[in-house]
Amino acid sequence: MGALELNKVVHENQGWRLITCIWLHAGVIHLLANMLSLVFIGIRLEQQFGFVRIGLIYLLSGLGGSILSSLFIQRNISVGASGALFGLLGAMLSELLTNWTIYTSKAAALITLVIIIAVNLAVGILPHVDNFAHIGGFLTGFLLGFVLLLRPQFGWVQRQHLPAGAREKSKHKSYQYVFWVMAVVLVIVGFAMGLIMLFRGEIGYDHCRWCRYLSCVPISKWHCGNK
Repeated sequence: MGALELNKVVHENQGWRLITCIWLHAGVIHLLANMLSLVFIGIRLEQQFGFVRIGLIYLLSGLGGSILSSLFIQRNISVGASGALFGLLGAMLSELLTNWTIYTSKAAALITLVIIIAVNLAVGILPHVDNFAHIGGFLTGFLLGFVLLLRPQFGWVQRQHLPAGAREKSKHKSYQYVFWVMAVVLVIVGFAMGLIMLFRGEIGYDHCRWCRYLSCVPISKWHCGNK
């Protein structure tokens, strides 16, 4: 029905599952939890930056989460929009950083957002939670925020308001351009490498053995054999 299943993606040419799994959920509670999260996170971003840019971040973050999940969690079926939602959180963080100079109460906003992200990622170490989808979505959204959520700085003077012969200031800071270029390169390289590894049938744990603890930490109360 479109769930993320590695064998079908790699061996049965059903790569579309990397996207369709975002709209599937494991029950009503899972659906409601994701929809509530999307309401609280997505509305503010969409009001500020528009449907197209936020929709693009949402979809690409979901795809990034699906790719990373497929590389590491290869025996289970995965569904849900958590990777896409974490992408929006990542975009909020990078948007705050790249537009740092125009915000008031910067430190409070940064601390609050980091705590929210850390708590949600920590939940991912529980069994039956696909934290690799969360991490992949977050990293994708974080990078895309530098690319798509740039704001003109308040010091910019529009050309039509300048006296004749005056020099126009750039509407963006130099560090914003640096972040933009670095993020574009990392997004392209990351997606290319991830897709190549995925369709070559590689296993993520072969390249990062300690990464298993990013998705589940075994303790006496549960085991991580299913992850």
